[in-house]
Amino acid sequence: MQNSEPIWQKVENKKDDYIALADRVWGTPELAYGEHRSVAEHIAQLEKEGFRITKDVAGIPTAVMGEAGEDGPVIAILGEYDALPGLSQEAGIAEPRMVEGQNGVGHGCGHNLLGSAALLAATAVKDWLAENGLKGRVRYYGCPAEEGGAAKGFMVRDGAFKDVDIAISWHPAPLSGVNEAVSLANTRIDFTFAGRSSHAAAAPELGRSALDAVELMSVGVNYMREHMPDNARVHYAYLNAGGIAPNVVQGEAKVRYLIRAGNLVELNALVARVRKIADGAALMTETTVSTKVVSAVSNLMGNTPLEQAMFDNFQRLGPPQFDEEDRAYAEQIRATLSDEDIAAAFKRSGMPVQKDKPLCDFIVPLESKGKGGNGSTDVGDVSWVVPTVQARGATYAIGTPGHSWQLTAQGKSGMAHKGLAHVAKVMAGTAVDALRDPSLIEKAKADLAKRTDGNPYVCPIPDDVEPPILAMSKGV
Repeated sequence: MQNSEPIWQKVENKKDDYIALADRVWGTPELAYGEHRSVAEHIAQLEKEGFRITKDVAGIPTAVMGEAGEDGPVIAILGEYDALPGLSQEAGIAEPRMVEGQNGVGHGCGHNLLGSAALLAATAVKDWLAENGLKGRVRYYGCPAEEGGAAKGFMVRDGAFKDVDIAISWHPAPLSGVNEAVSLANTRIDFTFAGRSSHAAAAPELGRSALDAVELMSVGVNYMREHMPDNARVHYAYLNAGGIAPNVVQGEAKVRYLIRAGNLVELNALVARVRKIADGAALMTETTVSTKVVSAVSNLMGNTPLEQAMFDNFQRLGPPQFDEEDRAYAEQIRATLSDEDIAAAFKRSGMPVQKDKPLCDFIVPLESKGKGGNGSTDVGDVSWVVPTVQARGATYAIGTPGHSWQLTAQGKSGMAHKGLAHVAKVMAGTAVDALRDPSLIEKAKADLAKRTDGNPYVCPIPDDVEPPILAMSKGV
């Protein structure tokens, strides 16, 4: 990118404000659809920077969009700020220690950093557009509920991205590079079994156990595992086991299934089989079963032109510049990890294991293909309707498991802050490349059209399912 220093310098000039934003969000962690304080922090920053603000995007009180610029292409930069249950953790130490007053909630996936870096990148692009007098618009989308809530899916269904030309995002990671566009489509479905309560000793013959139905469903799904695609995954959690009295036949029980597959076609087929197993469990126990879809997301759709453009920015910028203090803390964290944890981090990026590296000092090659398991993300739904690219930004010790106390502990560290600013430069540089070169946007759109030819996007969330909006009082 010719004359790339100005956009990177704009990120550098404002990074302290956004590091502070990330730390504030880390200190007020909130679960899916309850991110009221977090979105308020992002709205305040958008107002300070002079963005035109749209609140309650797709009718979601914790979703926001800020826009700057006039006419021209629309570049979306996606941020998140939701947290996870059970991961409250004191910052900057290398032992598990819960923070009092956070109700067990913590940023165990680095989303406090994710939203802050994305907004920093959008701000830098806004300033660059204004100073260069160019046509074009940059939008920051503050997206709640990525952790199981599928908010972007609801936003896509509502048309929030219908006029966007390209979308850019990132995720905290142990290594730096372009995110390989591989993820699993998934859906969450609640199965509620209704039977008949009775005295378990005096009149067991009168009872029809909903808990038995849930357990038989589990047996059936477990037998199915041998006969489903290798990359498919099925998980479950009991939401209601029918009570704690063993002398009462449980008249109601509820279980939530999370079903994942490589794409929407495979997912829909797998869901149909799980539903049949639930019906069979109800038949065997003479109970009834009702279902409710909670959320669903699509698999990621890659985009070769945008991935190349982002990789070029990584190459020009080089890896994050961590210091000795960062490396010392990373070593403390790694002392709490296993060799398997460390190896898995390299394996997921298709890189040879380098046990002597506590922090990333390289860029993962674009052609590198991961060999580990894949999660799911609602960025997938955006990627089906808008050419989308994601970065992986090195912000924590190599080997740190996702959704762990160790990751939460590093969320306000020097290495997290350096990684935040570094990946903001990559995202801003990629956006500027697209604004300077309209052919990049044209190529990205053509790439998406080719990938979806004959297989248009259909939102996996049923039309009658709405986001489970939480009142502010239920935030944390």
